[in-house]
Amino acid sequence: MLSAKEQERYSRHFVLPGFGMQAQERLKQARVLVVGAGGLGAPLVQYLTAAGIGTLGIADFDKVSLSNLQRQVLFSTDSIGKNKAQVAKLNLQKLNPHVAITTFEERLTAQNILAILQQFDVVADGTDNFATRYLINDACVLMGKPLVYGSVHGYEGQCSVFNYKEGVNYRDIHPTPPAPETVPNCAQGGILGALPGAIGSIMALEVIKLAAGLTPGLAGKLYLFDSLLYHNQIIKLGKPKPENKVKELIDYDAFCASSLPKTTAMQTITATDLKTWLAQEPQTTHLIDVRDNFERSMGHIGGTHIPLPAILELQNEIPTQGKVVFYCSGGVRSAYAIEQLQHHPNAKNFYNLENGLATWQTG
Repeated sequence: MLSAKEQERYSRHFVLPGFGMQAQERLKQARVLVVGAGGLGAPLVQYLTAAGIGTLGIADFDKVSLSNLQRQVLFSTDSIGKNKAQVAKLNLQKLNPHVAITTFEERLTAQNILAILQQFDVVADGTDNFATRYLINDACVLMGKPLVYGSVHGYEGQCSVFNYKEGVNYRDIHPTPPAPETVPNCAQGGILGALPGAIGSIMALEVIKLAAGLTPGLAGKLYLFDSLLYHNQIIKLGKPKPENKVKELIDYDAFCASSLPKTTAMQTITATDLKTWLAQEPQTTHLIDVRDNFERSMGHIGGTHIPLPAILELQNEIPTQGKVVFYCSGGVRSAYAIEQLQHHPNAKNFYNLENGLATWQTG
């Protein structure tokens, strides 16, 4: 039952045709998990909290950074360096004390996701990498959970509802991930700050309809939005494809890296070990930064700057002796640089910085 204060808080819902008190009470009983509290997740969890979702789970192991604040409006300058899920919980509790909020501050994996998902009725994916996206999709399919999906890049965004009543899931439109180097992240390709707010709000609408017992408008459809030209398109996704049926959880990092050429045995190094090398063997440890000019200007850890597109043309600048560590923002572009340089005379001493600069401060 809704208290008098709750009835006043949600009164605008009660006069909606087809919604009313009954739907609001369903919202209070609903359990929703939002994976990712970043650009998409921030507006999503705010609207779900305001709407009166009974139990809200927020999964995010990342910390707030200064560059997040351009679009992740749930956070402030004081949030920098703190866990996103924890900061989100503190802010959302001020918005609506009637919502129970649970945080999961560890990375989701094939080993822990099923135990987490079983606590919830609806899942929303606000992540920004393919390994986690496929993991969430497959787990929802195996557990029969509807999945609200959103994605943004540059000026464009998209949204859908997957696995609604065993309908189309993410694998039916993307059976395999694209090559990593063809899909830049926000740091590489940019993102218009208000765009995640628009797509995250649409995701919230679909989650609320699912939780309230209404039919989601994007089940079996893909909504595409171009914020530059205000072009909207809805694509019907058809029926599930038997060949894409999910049978088990897999190694998603390996799956999403499967398009990497396997012509060489890639040597990797952690941020912690690289710091040791630089301290103990500074004369024989060389760094190659393969990021673009803008990223380089925002900060680096030293070494020679050779953007990935010019790596073959400028390979003569790469040392022919000593250990050479290639780095980028996340470890993908640097891995491609090494693959392209397999015939370099010093290739046997090439190393890729694991997860790039993302782990440098904590490594």
